[in-house]
Amino acid sequence: MTEHEVRIEKDMLGSLPIPKDALWGIHSARAMENFRLSGRRVHPALLHAFGDVKLAAARVNRRLQNWDAALADALERACEELRAGALDAHFLLDAVQGGAGTSTNMAVNEVLANRALQILGRPLGDYQFIHPLNHVNLHQSTNDCYPTALRIAAIRQLRELERSVVELMEAFQEKERAFADVVKVGRTQLQDAVLVTLGREMGAYAEALGRDRWRLYKCEERLRVVNLGGTAVGTGLAAPRTYIFEVVDELRGLCGIGVARAENLIEATQNADAFAEVMGLVKTLAVNLMKIAGDIRLLGSGPDAGLGELRLPARQAGSSIMPGKVNPVIPEAVCQCAMNVLASDNAVTLACASGNLELNPFLPVVADHLLGSADLLSRACQMFARHCIKGLEADRQKCRSSVEGATALATALVDRLGYEKAQDLAATAAATGISVATLVLQHQLLTREELDALISPEAVMRLGSK
Repeated sequence: MTEHEVRIEKDMLGSLPIPKDALWGIHSARAMENFRLSGRRVHPALLHAFGDVKLAAARVNRRLQNWDAALADALERACEELRAGALDAHFLLDAVQGGAGTSTNMAVNEVLANRALQILGRPLGDYQFIHPLNHVNLHQSTNDCYPTALRIAAIRQLRELERSVVELMEAFQEKERAFADVVKVGRTQLQDAVLVTLGREMGAYAEALGRDRWRLYKCEERLRVVNLGGTAVGTGLAAPRTYIFEVVDELRGLCGIGVARAENLIEATQNADAFAEVMGLVKTLAVNLMKIAGDIRLLGSGPDAGLGELRLPARQAGSSIMPGKVNPVIPEAVCQCAMNVLASDNAVTLACASGNLELNPFLPVVADHLLGSADLLSRACQMFARHCIKGLEADRQKCRSSVEGATALATALVDRLGYEKAQDLAATAAATGISVATLVLQHQLLTREELDALISPEAVMRLGSK
């Protein structure tokens, strides 16, 4: 770049050329040079939440008459744009960064200052007029802004995740109704056990997801307590008491989330255990998704030489060498999303446990993994529901033949024939290859109608014995 294409900015370490039209400044430039790590940028939801935090601070500072109306109007407009996602392209920082998120906070301050200058028609970098620290960051610290923004971002992402879980849960509920009359062999330890219905299996998956939905809804409570106003370590250093008492109220009204100022701002600045708890609940959803997706994959295995009780929607060709092969790619992708989240849970746990004294410096990795996991599982739930579960079909004939040919049928006959007789039937079937159903009819132990009644959906799903 020529000298006409850059502006020179200074900090305590010296000076650097900055692209003339860049909204970011020297602190962003140093972070971009230092942290070339994950290849992922700071999560947009975190940036948008920073817009809420900075706008709340700006409005309170206006009321405290810390700057004139023109400056306040321009800064608040810039904050609104950040909240709306209009400034995302100006943040080039890596998600993983040292400094407890200072690089992100400084980048936000620079972009907002320069955007406000731009709105006022002044040159970018004219920090004597609007300064990233003296104005945008007034009465704030990274140590209260970053965790507050992270909590707001996490709440929003978890709400979106909850909606996706509901979509998947409802897809399973639809299949519960559709498959209510399909009797099949239930299995324990992957061995034939007792008869159930395919619908009841689908309903069980829906029930598990319902618990996940409730967990996600309730965990928002863990994130609503913020340390905004505590500045560096929770003592409120350099912030007037009026600002400290008003800024969280302003933030609550802006973001529509019931945030509350922590009673102990020092404790709230020191500890990050709430993020570990919330990530644990997100991990629990991943655990359930992995189990459910694995079951769907197994029930659709074959289709000719496997269980084949379900027919999964064909999404793409499955092999470069085996003609006609179609793989269960959607459940497999869900499992891989879950595996990523399980790994992220470990990263968040380590980060939250590694804080020191008055601050946890590892919140950037918490933000990266928590927000990223919520996104990943939200998309996984939507994909699973739309591309797999809603299109599931039952192979009714396969389920019926498995029921009549399985030794599990003997268990359904215990109440009518007694344990010893049922056991003899199962042993004979295993030794001769003749199905239990055929043996029952051949020996006239039951009529066809009586046998059908014993293996009807109502009979096999009755709670307890008749």
